[in-house]
Amino acid sequence: MVQLYNLHPFGSQQVVPCKLEPERFCGGGRDALFVAAGCKVEAFAVTGQELCQPRCAFSTLGRVLCLAYSEAGDYLAAIEEKNKATFLRAYVNWRSKRTENCRVCIRMVGHNVEAPFSDTYKDQMSIIEMPLSEAPLCISCCPVKGDLLVGCTNKLVLFSLKYQVINEEFSILDFERSLIIHIDNIIPVEISFCVGYVALMSDLEVLILKLESDPKSGESVNHQPRKTDNPMKQTEDVSHETLQLESDDFVICQKPMELLGEKSSQSGVSVTLESTGLADEKTKYYHVQHLLYKRFAPDISFCVFSDDVKLHSLQLLPIYQTGSLTSGRKKLSQEKELLSLFCFFSLPHVGYLYMVVKSVELMSVYQYPEKSQQAVLTPQFLHVIASNNLQCFTVRCSAAAAREEDPYVDTTLKACPPVSMDVCALRIQLFIGLKAICHFKNHLILLTKADPEAIPERRESPKRLLSRKGTSGKLKTPPVAEAGWNLYIVDTISPVQLYKEMVDYSNTYKTAKTQSCIHLLSEAHLLVRAALMDASQLEPGEKTELLEAFKESCGHLGDCYSRLDTQHSHLALPYYKMSGLSMAEVLTRADWVLEDGLQKYERGLIFYINHSLYENLDEELSEELAAKVVQMFHVAEPKQLPHILCSPSMKNINPLTAMSYLSKLDTSGFSSILVTLTKAAMALKMGDLDMHRNEMKSHPEMKLVCGFILEPRLLIQQRKGQIVPTELAAHLKDTQPGLLVASVLGLQKNNKIGIEEADSFFKVLCGKDEDIIPQLLVDLWEAQLVAGLPDVVLQELFFKLTSQYIWRLSKRQPPDTIPLRTSEDLINACSHYGLIYPWVNVLISSDSLADKSYTEDLSKLQSLICGPSFDIASIIPFLEPLSEDTIAGLSVHVLCQTRLKEYEQCIDTLLERCPEAIIPYANHELKEENRTLWWKKLLPELCHRIKCGGEKGQLYLSSLKVITFCCLTSLPIG
Repeated sequence: MVQLYNLHPFGSQQVVPCKLEPERFCGGGRDALFVAAGCKVEAFAVTGQELCQPRCAFSTLGRVLCLAYSEAGDYLAAIEEKNKATFLRAYVNWRSKRTENCRVCIRMVGHNVEAPFSDTYKDQMSIIEMPLSEAPLCISCCPVKGDLLVGCTNKLVLFSLKYQVINEEFSILDFERSLIIHIDNIIPVEISFCVGYVALMSDLEVLILKLESDPKSGESVNHQPRKTDNPMKQTEDVSHETLQLESDDFVICQKPMELLGEKSSQSGVSVTLESTGLADEKTKYYHVQHLLYKRFAPDISFCVFSDDVKLHSLQLLPIYQTGSLTSGRKKLSQEKELLSLFCFFSLPHVGYLYMVVKSVELMSVYQYPEKSQQAVLTPQFLHVIASNNLQCFTVRCSAAAAREEDPYVDTTLKACPPVSMDVCALRIQLFIGLKAICHFKNHLILLTKADPEAIPERRESPKRLLSRKGTSGKLKTPPVAEAGWNLYIVDTISPVQLYKEMVDYSNTYKTAKTQSCIHLLSEAHLLVRAALMDASQLEPGEKTELLEAFKESCGHLGDCYSRLDTQHSHLALPYYKMSGLSMAEVLTRADWVLEDGLQKYERGLIFYINHSLYENLDEELSEELAAKVVQMFHVAEPKQLPHILCSPSMKNINPLTAMSYLSKLDTSGFSSILVTLTKAAMALKMGDLDMHRNEMKSHPEMKLVCGFILEPRLLIQQRKGQIVPTELAAHLKDTQPGLLVASVLGLQKNNKIGIEEADSFFKVLCGKDEDIIPQLLVDLWEAQLVAGLPDVVLQELFFKLTSQYIWRLSKRQPPDTIPLRTSEDLINACSHYGLIYPWVNVLISSDSLADKSYTEDLSKLQSLICGPSFDIASIIPFLEPLSEDTIAGLSVHVLCQTRLKEYEQCIDTLLERCPEAIIPYANHELKEENRTLWWKKLLPELCHRIKCGGEKGQLYLSSLKVITFCCLTSLPIG
């Protein structure tokens, strides 16, 4: 279905001052327009809306049958006819031709130019002759590389563009015949070529191929197709034979067919590559991939003329990589990179647009109100001419290319109108006697001619139309030139100007809340998007203006989807995001609709506000807008109200207003732990501590933890990328630290907060520097160890705890708050905390001056070292601050040495520092394979120290007596 709008895409119009009636014309590049008439080509410079000036003119070998200009290489290719023979020539350096009588250099393709002639070639126009074994029928230039593809009967010949270096300062353009594509059963009438993609068309058939440059194993360039029986091929052969057996009584035609992708190789059309050049390996083509084969069947129900059933206007349209409009990426390279490719062809009353990159897909079908004569496709529009009007249709190329550029375009952050959206006709402009059209930049070149009185002609038999014998690749000889012709340049208006007209036009649908408003605004959005994708044609000021229009169009689409209660209303969110509008600006421009005296809020707006408030936006709504949001969700989605009130953007909400709406939730039977916690937070904000305590006491602690897991923003918020504890979190730190730690641990278990975020939260909450660890954070680490969080690296957690215990012990720094768990609690609750060895207690009890304020840290450190999971070697480097001069430090050092099985060193240390602990130590550690140390190390050492005397001699003697008595009585030592 094609929608029709009466917009004005066409702007100024000027007449091309050519002297003879144009037979062929083409344009391209920055400003080049070529018009061929008879044996002459006139070149014009199109530099502005009111300026089309003759540039030069040059003679051709014969009458021009086909023209093609290539911006890459800046050359003009032509098929010319003289004495019933056709020739292929390329006109190079044509800009240097000043007068028609200037000398011209003519050379054969591939001809080596000697250095002495370099000055001649530099200043003169050159004509390159390209001989072919068969007559050329059609030509096409690659818009990226400038290679020239020539269509002949049953073959295509590729001439690669190259530069012949004459000296260091000068090189000339040349071609190399690099590839022949043999194609059976199709005589090309039109061809199109773009970076390895080939489209060719006969009267009723279209074939699209891709030339691959990567060699496949076992496949050579010159290989011939296998001669195995192919049912499709047999069908083709039978059809051709049958067509030759036509009689006056029967008309036999083939069925219409469409084959996509790999299936198109079953069309019966044989394609073979033959390499003929010495091109670089990177640019060689080794095999061919079939993309599309489409065959049409003529409508013979009314015995129509042959012209009524022929295809026309074959075109490949490339769109290049530009960088995402919303991601801010910039292309460093100026080289064009193909992003997407589209193929268009048309019957007289219907046109077809396919996307052919990655996958082959029919995008749009265009139904024309009148019989078309020719069409040109641009990134923004499809322009079609009928006999008496110029039609302008929208296209979906930019929508498809946007998805190729960013596959995640349809998300909550980005969106684009769908490719499947109905096309529309923007304008049907009256033009009398239209005959031909071409396009370059923003110029449409139109040939008009007043038709003489129609001469009755005998209608041909339709059976002749169906035979391949009746189709000829040669163009018909034009009639004798007659008066009444004109060649016009019609400029399309700037995309921004047309965009503004579309927006104004859409306002007629705005109040009706119909899909027509969305459709027209989507067309305007795609128009701007397509213009931005062709950024090479834009001036810096134009690009800035287009980017502003792009954002504005996103805002308009956001408004549309926010007003509609449809399945696509969620698109309000990504379009508003792309518009750059703040939440306050969106709320200000929203329509507040009253139905039956009651406020109604549509799904799209609710969806946008809800998601925006869930994100960490650095935007705070005013008290008035915050109250409006609360009212909106109270009416539309009351269950979301507690979550909405917890958003940082709602910081300025009046707590009395919030409490009134929360109380209404309770009275209506909608109560939960989340409502309770939100009310407690609001009571705290109002300064009503009694109400806060009553709310917090209404549920047990574990339920409160579940409530914080449902809505982490009750405790932790982010503003400008920084973690900010809430007022409720600060209050819980002072009143219920256990609940706070348990809640943060619950958030970690449910992946609502990361490990580093939790650490930062407690540091900020307790107002500590990066180097100072608050006790609440140590409590969290201990709780993590007890809970056994799966995402916590165990040794890293051990390191955090032991480092903190050691730092406090070395600095004799007590914890800033009372620890939530004692060492005994941890030993009973966590397997990672082991029972402290008995000899350690004896060692510690010998210190009568021990500071009780840090004994808990010492016990926890000792317990960790005694545990089964601790990696002792990892902590040895960090024990240096903990001096062995104190009993606490000594116990830790001896414990670590014992775990490392350095028993002899430990015996020496204990005999020197705490002899009373040596027997308990030996009983606990010197067992089984270590029992020999009793006799080899301990007894000799005791005897030696007793012999030396000293103040500890009595202690050594007592230990020796214990050992001797136990040995004599056969009792266990100790």
